[in-house]
Amino acid sequence: MDSANPNVPKRDRKNSVKRPPSESPPETVEAGDDAVIGRAFRRSAAVLLLMVLTAAGIWIARGWFKPETVKNVVTPAVPTVRDVTTVTIPQLPLVDISRQSGVSFTHHSGAAGEKLLPETMGSGVAVIDYDNDGDADLLFVDGKDWPWNTGDQATGQLRLYANDGKANFQDVTKAAELPDGIYGMGLAVGDYDNDGWTDVFVSAVGPNRLLKNEQGKFVDQTAVAGVAGDEDQWSTSAAFIDFDRDGLLDLFVANYVTWSRELDRKQSFTLDGRTRAYGPPRAFSGTFPYLYRNLGGGKFVDVSMTAGIQVVNADTHVPLAKGMGVAPLDVDGDGWVDIAVANDTVQNFLFINQHDGTFKESAKTLGVAYDRTGAARGAMGIDSSFMRTDGSLAIGIGNFANEMSALYLASPKRRTFIDAATATGFGPPTRLSLTFGLFFFDIDLDGRLDILGANGHLEPEISKFQTSQRYAQPPQLFWNAGPESKSEFVLVPEEKTGRDFTVPMVGRGAAYADLDRDGDLDIMLTANGGPPRILRNDQALNHHWLRVRLVGQTSNRSGIGATIRVDAGGDTQVRFVTPTRGYLSQSELAQTFGLGSLIQVDKLEVTWPSGQVQVIQTPTIDQEIEVKEPTATVASN
Repeated sequence: MDSANPNVPKRDRKNSVKRPPSESPPETVEAGDDAVIGRAFRRSAAVLLLMVLTAAGIWIARGWFKPETVKNVVTPAVPTVRDVTTVTIPQLPLVDISRQSGVSFTHHSGAAGEKLLPETMGSGVAVIDYDNDGDADLLFVDGKDWPWNTGDQATGQLRLYANDGKANFQDVTKAAELPDGIYGMGLAVGDYDNDGWTDVFVSAVGPNRLLKNEQGKFVDQTAVAGVAGDEDQWSTSAAFIDFDRDGLLDLFVANYVTWSRELDRKQSFTLDGRTRAYGPPRAFSGTFPYLYRNLGGGKFVDVSMTAGIQVVNADTHVPLAKGMGVAPLDVDGDGWVDIAVANDTVQNFLFINQHDGTFKESAKTLGVAYDRTGAARGAMGIDSSFMRTDGSLAIGIGNFANEMSALYLASPKRRTFIDAATATGFGPPTRLSLTFGLFFFDIDLDGRLDILGANGHLEPEISKFQTSQRYAQPPQLFWNAGPESKSEFVLVPEEKTGRDFTVPMVGRGAAYADLDRDGDLDIMLTANGGPPRILRNDQALNHHWLRVRLVGQTSNRSGIGATIRVDAGGDTQVRFVTPTRGYLSQSELAQTFGLGSLIQVDKLEVTWPSGQVQVIQTPTIDQEIEVKEPTATVASN
């Protein structure tokens, strides 16, 4: 049993077994009694063999990798998928424009044969309008060569590409004065100083970085802000949030495991008993996340200890978190941001904002800590959304190979979640995939949120030991057919998306944005050790839409933490404004509402983090509108 799981009882440590009255007494072994000695020896050998086989089975079951015998192939059974025979999936062509777009970035993990765990995890991508021209620019974070390796060819350079508004990109890294020397993991974007220019936080193996945007040029303000974190820490996903609603963006940073080269090399990770492999997170201790409160004036203070986000193992009292993904959300609809964290091989977290600068960890109470059997999974990316027009709140989590992705769902009347992955049809097709990036978005602008998963394994040689697994895996797109359908989510086949989308890749981060300003959402997928994939959405269903971009005045200027409601055709779509979605990545801040065949929006309502409610009647559709927060309170009507 896993000591990191407080809900799992400890094994009985007593070895003595009480013999029932009917059992014969043990044989007394006399000197020279070869037959008895032989029987005793054979029994001892059998018991010893059983113990060895049991221990090996436990090791395999608890590890990341579950080797299969090639001579006797066992393919994991995939749960039955709901009947989808009555569903007609629309044509959703996704065209790979990576080469023609001008994006020439290739991720470098620093791998040089030592099989060090961070090499498997990067990296993310962020959508950022760095120059305030209204276009979705792209920022990629890179790894670098390890300092102990000779050559040091890759220097950990952030790469920024400026968009001309038609999905043509130009490398402006040097002009933007972006730093290098970072073994980067993920990104967070937000205007932390409310000057109208979007800033960047970079998570890393080692010190993190905060880059202030000075009108298109970035200045390292990490030391001034005090958000570098510990030098030996490994940070992953991060999010700008205003957890105390003072109008200044604070910063939440997930940390993964306690890691060093020395710790990694001391352990003999292997798939075949001989060759070194990448190790599982269970072999490393947990950590605490960071929470930084924005004091203004460019300075932050670490409030992690007092805020209630440092969770310890109930048995060992050591840090529990092994954070991979972060999702800001408002679980109880009180206007205060809560935080969900996807943890790898230990329980997930759900921090509920207590309105006084503290959080209460409530994942077990609210039903998102474990799977339906009470077991922790290898959780990676995470996102949340109001998935249905009745206000049902969903939390989606991408999980490890041979584990279904999770889809926790809570009704608007009772915010207790159940894992509806199987019931909705979403879970079974994800069983064999190792899903990192995951987000909700409306790919066909029909008003229903679909799901995308970016997939890829950690171990390049995995197919030799698990014949059901591949290192490079195709991403998956799940079309939302509606809760009234036999299967609410349907895996979109290649004949509907085109081959460009389904080509296998070692997927990690994922983000979306309207790159070409045609109203629908395009997709960016990053690859570990390879180039990203930029997919233009060429759906031609003639669906209407409305895009909303917020500018805060009393609230933070980015509008992060606001809730937008759009009433149209008798239904209400709801969006919680945050760019932090999936794994290590940031999607665009503008919110897209698909309208299908509807030709009118009846009302648009914005609830700002300041508490103000702003209403716009019948906004014009098929355009992006900017909504600026009033400086005075607006009454709700």
